[in-house]
Amino acid sequence: MPRPGQRRTYATFATYYGSIDSHFRVPTTGADLEVPDGIAHFLEHKMFAKPEGDVMDQFAALGASTNAYTEYLTTSYLFSTTDRVAECLTILMDLVQRPHFTEENVQKEQGIIEQELRMYLDMPGDRVHSNLMRALYQKHPVRLDIGGSVASIRTITPDVLYRCYETFYHPSNMLLFVVGDLDPQQVIDQIAEAQWDKGLTESQAEIVRYLPDEPDPVAEAWVEQVMPVSLPLVSIGYKDPVSRLEGQDLLTREVVSDVMWGVLLGKASPLWSRLYEEGLINDRFGAHYTAATTYAYSSMGGETPHPERLAEVLAEELARVAITAEDVERQKKSQWGGFATLFNSPGDLAYQYNAWHFRGVDLFQFSDALASVSHKDVEARRDEHLQPVHRAISVIRPESS
Repeated sequence: MPRPGQRRTYATFATYYGSIDSHFRVPTTGADLEVPDGIAHFLEHKMFAKPEGDVMDQFAALGASTNAYTEYLTTSYLFSTTDRVAECLTILMDLVQRPHFTEENVQKEQGIIEQELRMYLDMPGDRVHSNLMRALYQKHPVRLDIGGSVASIRTITPDVLYRCYETFYHPSNMLLFVVGDLDPQQVIDQIAEAQWDKGLTESQAEIVRYLPDEPDPVAEAWVEQVMPVSLPLVSIGYKDPVSRLEGQDLLTREVVSDVMWGVLLGKASPLWSRLYEEGLINDRFGAHYTAATTYAYSSMGGETPHPERLAEVLAEELARVAITAEDVERQKKSQWGGFATLFNSPGDLAYQYNAWHFRGVDLFQFSDALASVSHKDVEARRDEHLQPVHRAISVIRPESS
C-alpha cells in the first residue's frame, strides 16, 4: 500500500496459523496430527533463532524495530523502519522462510516461555479475559491460553515444530503486507528475486483443520479469581453461536454488532453516562465484538467496585435501551471516522488488513457493509445476540474482599 510522503515503512509477514490450530491434516502426508497447546506461539519465538544469531540484532543494526505476535487465528512477524527498507524486507523474508530448530535451542526456549506463562498468570487483565473465554466456550480451543501451559510446552520437540512449520508456513497460507512511501513494483520484483526454498515454491494441498462442535450454551455463567488488585475487574461476554462464517457474511455481522455496541454502550450513550455517574464504571470501560471464522463473541468490561450490581444493571438495561434510527446513523458516522483513522497508523492498518484478509474480507468492503446497516438490522442483532444462555461473567476480586 503506497503512502507517498509517509516517513515510516511498516511490513508484516503473516501466516494463517494460530493457537487454535492444534489438530489438522498434514498436506504432504495426509496424516492427521494433534500437537501440544501453545505450539504456534512457541514456533513464533523460535523463528528468530538462526545459526548465526538472533535476527533481532540484524534489524537493530539497520535502525529498524521488529516484533512478532501469535493470536488465536494468525501468527505475524513485522518490522518498522525509516530507512533501508529493501534490506529490512530481505531480513524479514529470511526470518520467516528459514527455520532452525534443535534439541538444544528448543529446550532453552521451554524455560524462557515457562517464565513468560507464569508472568501472564500474575497479570489480572490477562486472567480476567482468559477466564472469560473458558467460561464462554466448552470445547472450542479458543478457550485455551494462546501460549499453552507449562505442561504442554514441555512436550514440544524440534520434529513437531518442523511439521507445523511445513504445514502452515507455506506461501499459499501466508500474506506479506507492506505500507509506506514505496514503489510497489520494486517490492514485487525484490520478492520475485528472493531465493525461495524449492519445497516452498510448489503447490500445497488445502490444510484441513479439525475443531470440535461447540454447544450453544456457555460452559459457566460466572467465574471468579482472587488476585492483588485495588478494585475488582469484570469482563462480561456473550457467545455468538456461529459456524464457518467468513467473507461478506462475517463482515456484515461484525459491522452491525459494532454499530449496536456503539449505540448501546458507547461513551456518548445514555447508559454509559449513567453507569459512569453512579460509579459503576470508569472511563476505560468499553464493549466490542470479535468475529472469526469458527467463533465469535462480544465482551465488555473494566474496573468496577460492584461487579454484581454492574452485571445486574447491564442485563436489565441493554435489553431496554431504545434504539432509534438517528442513533444508528450517528454511530455509523463514528464507525466510518474510526475506519478512516486507520490510514494514519501503518501498524493499525496492517493489523486490520491482515485480520480481515484471513477471514476472507477485503479492507475496502467495509464502506459498503457499513452503508448497508439499517435501524432494523441493529435492533434484530441486539435481540438475537444478547441472550442470557449465551452470557458469561468473569471477575477478579481483591485479596482483601
